Amino acid sequence: MSTERIALGVEYDGTAYCGWQTQPRVRTVQETLEAALSRVADHPVRVQCAGRTDAGVHALEQVVHFDSTASRTERAWVLGSNVNLPPDCAVSWAQPVAGAFHARFSARARHYRYRILTRRTRSALEPDRALWVHRPLDLGDMQAAAAALVGEHDFSSFRALGCQAKSPVRRVHYLDLSAAAGVIELRVGANGFLHHMVRNIVGVLLSIGRGEAPVQWTRELLVLRDRTRGGVTAPPQGLYFVRADYPAEFDLPQVQVVSD
Repeated sequence: MSTERIALGVEYDGTAYCGWQTQPRVRTVQETLEAALSRVADHPVRVQCAGRTDAGVHALEQVVHFDSTASRTERAWVLGSNVNLPPDCAVSWAQPVAGAFHARFSARARHYRYRILTRRTRSALEPDRALWVHRPLDLGDMQAAAAALVGEHDFSSFRALGCQAKSPVRRVHYLDLSAAAGVIELRVGANGFLHHMVRNIVGVLLSIGRGEAPVQWTRELLVLRDRTRGGVTAPPQGLYFVRADYPAEFDLPQVQVVSD
């Protein structure tokens, strides 16, 4: 019986999950997805993802792969999985891929988005979809501070203290902030991210936007390479894993488009 490798695009609201990775006695995205796929395949399925997300973090197009001996069409993988998934998790596409494909290690870049709701009153519609900040923020200062982080740098000041990455060096391809309809949106793409890197960047930019720190603080933190000097980690609810980029040879039917 031959084995086939399948790639999937997965969307989820992370509010009710304790993150991506399977953990004992808690609800996780990985465990939920594997249970649904195992029912479709009629055998245990284990998945690998492009980027593990923390509790409360959402995904617009998480990419995963798994191996299966089951003979199923792409449509059957999608519809069968979705029938067995809860409303806050859905498979958007499925495609057979070469055995050399790996959702994590084949990725050339990853993209995230962080949404900040800026208004005097809290939102009843999206308390878990954006960070609410009731004080005014200086978008110009935040944009100027963010520009210093573009390029290849040692991001030790922006990684979690427990981060297990071997190297703190990452190349940020773009880091943009824009505002519309009372929402500031940060978009960032890089060749890879450290644990809590995006949330720590947002925490620093929020302090700058509030006028609590100077614009040059981002440059100073890059030089210091010390997480204990790096400010508060922003909450998870405003963070979205947007997508990962892969070599054209894999020809994945990805639906989220990111310009950098």
